[in-house]
Amino acid sequence: MSDDLDTDFFDGRTVVEVPEDGPLPDVDGPVAWKIRAFDDDLDMDRGFSPAFRDAFERFVDLAGDSVEALVIGSWGYAGTNYAPIAQLCAAAPRLPNLTALFLGDIGSEECEISWMKVGDVSPLLAAYPALEELRVRGGEVFRFSPVRHERLRRLEVQSGGLSAEFVRAVLDSELPALEELELWLGNDGYGGDSTVADLAPLLAGERFPALRRLGLRNAEIADDIAEALATAPVVRRLTALDLSLGTLGDRGALALIDGQPLTHLSKLDLHHHYIGDETADAVRAALPGVQVDLDDLQDDEDEEEDGSIYRYTAVGE
Repeated sequence: MSDDLDTDFFDGRTVVEVPEDGPLPDVDGPVAWKIRAFDDDLDMDRGFSPAFRDAFERFVDLAGDSVEALVIGSWGYAGTNYAPIAQLCAAAPRLPNLTALFLGDIGSEECEISWMKVGDVSPLLAAYPALEELRVRGGEVFRFSPVRHERLRRLEVQSGGLSAEFVRAVLDSELPALEELELWLGNDGYGGDSTVADLAPLLAGERFPALRRLGLRNAEIADDIAEALATAPVVRRLTALDLSLGTLGDRGALALIDGQPLTHLSKLDLHHHYIGDETADAVRAALPGVQVDLDDLQDDEDEEEDGSIYRYTAVGE
């Protein structure tokens, strides 16, 4: 599992897990409460998890009015149980102060990201008009529908393979307050079939007027994205650009530094990459005032018979 999937903090708050029974623990300052009810019975497709349903309802009864940040972990076994989106939406009146929500904080020891059954996450935005941050993680049955939301400032979608349909629906949404967008595009083997063409409205600067931080992460097409970003109008208004966790190599890295100026960025995150040492040095030299993260150099892998070069995103299955 990538370190980027470890969640100790969310919305700038320490994540504290809700106990199975008894009172909530005493906490020092604001926290993000985490609800989970893992079930290792993997044999049946049982729809929604009664164990999670009961744990969630108990928590909302205990603390609903005070909850500002909420993390949803395992909802039973996420490979057979469906995400509790309808239950979360129904609970909105009892969570009046919720401004940050993470659906799917589940590690590979409980369910691989590509197996997680989620559904359409857009109703969460309709149910919580005051939400400012939404992070969702999923793979199987993972959908989005175009929405309008006035207050969302940060949207993060983590996946080992994000469909073109999902990407286009996000970009068709009206999110006037959105400052940070992060999409984990993944690879085609796990459903990540989006292309640079699907990103065109975003790259052209036509979407999300408040956008300042853009992450197109975990992308098998990282070199293609970097080449498009070299001339993309959206880059001029960004303060941070994140192409990490993907398969970025020399072609994409050189396109970035040979294209439009990037010296206005505060950070360029490229960690988990396939960039050679000489090109990496050139990137650093071209951006002396920018925080450039080139950690976690990966090795190309050859296919046994035909010698084809394979590169892997950090998160797939």
